[in-house]
Amino acid sequence: MRVAQGLVYRFNVEQNTSDHSLFILAFHTTFMAGKVSTSPRKTASQKRSRLTVDALLEATARILVREGFDKASTNRIAEVAGVSVGSLYQYFPSKEALVAALIDRHNQEVMQAVQGELAEAVNLPMEQAIRKLVSVAVRAHRIDPKLHRVLAEQLPRVGKLENVETFNRQNYVLFANYLERHRDEIRAVDLGLAAFVSVTSIEALTHTAVLHHKIVSAEATEALVEEATRLVVGYLTG
Repeated sequence: MRVAQGLVYRFNVEQNTSDHSLFILAFHTTFMAGKVSTSPRKTASQKRSRLTVDALLEATARILVREGFDKASTNRIAEVAGVSVGSLYQYFPSKEALVAALIDRHNQEVMQAVQGELAEAVNLPMEQAIRKLVSVAVRAHRIDPKLHRVLAEQLPRVGKLENVETFNRQNYVLFANYLERHRDEIRAVDLGLAAFVSVTSIEALTHTAVLHHKIVSAEATEALVEEATRLVVGYLTG
């Protein structure tokens, strides 16, 4: 799958066309090299320190949702968390490091909710698999949707963060591998490109539907899943 991986890399990194997350599955953060440290200073191993870190992450999430990234200074985060700035700096060197940790935590929460269904999808016939992926994407976007929207949309626009990839390139490659196993069912098309188009289409539709149009009813959700499935299957089979 070297060709697919190469295509995925070019689309995802050089063009950076998607700043959201479909399979959600790995908010992969890349910050401005040499300017901002985003690695935690130390890992919270004791119960008390874990509670402090949890409080800092909760405070970061609340500020991002209510006030925006620009207002999320380390002083403000420490104030909302009820800890000293010195305690914050024991664990995190910057607000960017806190945001990176928050992205990782959000990703883990989403994965716990959807990983079983994603595992099922890879063994399904194509139309059923794509319908499952669309349903999973809808469900994933409904996990803490206000925070998800901030992480997906606000951070890439601010100068402190060079890039926030809410797709992991591996997810494109996994989908390309699935298509490889079903090569006889799809039209002649580069698998890396097909994976990119399919995954990005599902993501864009579900992201906009759930977070902007707030589609919540069972009837509207089923209609969205059905139409998105038709779109992707039609694209792949031509």
